[in-house]
Amino acid sequence: MKRAYKVVDVFTHRPLLGNPVAVVLDAQGLSSDEMQAIARWTNLSETTFVLPPETAEADYRLRIFTPGSELPFAGHPTLGSAHALLEAGRIAPRPDGRVIQQCGAGLIALTVQGASDDRQLAFDLPRAKIETLHETDTAELERVLGCKVSRQSPPAVVNVGPVWVVAQITSAAAGLELQPDLASLASFERRLGVTGVTVFGAHERGDAAIEVRTFAPSCGVNEDPVCGSGNGSVAAFQFQRGLLPADGGCYLATQGRCVGRDGRIEVNVDAKGNVRVGGACVTCVDGSLTL
Repeated sequence: MKRAYKVVDVFTHRPLLGNPVAVVLDAQGLSSDEMQAIARWTNLSETTFVLPPETAEADYRLRIFTPGSELPFAGHPTLGSAHALLEAGRIAPRPDGRVIQQCGAGLIALTVQGASDDRQLAFDLPRAKIETLHETDTAELERVLGCKVSRQSPPAVVNVGPVWVVAQITSAAAGLELQPDLASLASFERRLGVTGVTVFGAHERGDAAIEVRTFAPSCGVNEDPVCGSGNGSVAAFQFQRGLLPADGGCYLATQGRCVGRDGRIEVNVDAKGNVRVGGACVTCVDGSLTL
């Protein structure tokens, strides 16, 4: 059986420079095991499966798989899947410019601006639950990362569906030089029951405020090129730690240079700490999957 299939690069206008997500547009009839097998085969950080919604409030339902497990929510797959559906004419924005995704984390609202090559998408991050990382775990985190992390803004476990350990490091340059011990990091993630680790450091110049890197070796993703939920978690962390203005703000983050990508992530945080993450998308593969 042939199923419509796209690969979409997210957080970029240019093919091959964002974070690819594989999108199976016709997922009805696939079992969870079959979805997981397809995700292992694509070997991308995430593969998504589009299904009819189970509620009239949603435009579609999405299941999201890494090569090793299913996630209740993830950022770049949310944006890339919405882009694929809009491009294929399977959905259209509502009068208020939104589309509503149903997934394991509930209903996710996305805003749509522009059309076709000029389309910009953004999602509302599920409300973050933030818990400071224990000092002994912070010391282990430094050991596996091979760098110091800020104690003025102590690392935290940030749960937005995916669960990230978020830590601030000294600079963007220090982040670009990281070479973590991935085997030890995978053990660290499994022990804490988290999805992975996202670190960030400030840029000294340029239009981007921070550089972000995301690692999830326990999920089969050594480094996620450009991570939407990781960037959203960083924003929630910064707001909670007083690293952003009290009335919120917006900034540009960059991610992916260490794996040959150039992701640009637009982040907005309001005065209540609500986070919106967005960017551009471009389709690189458009065809069918034969199973």
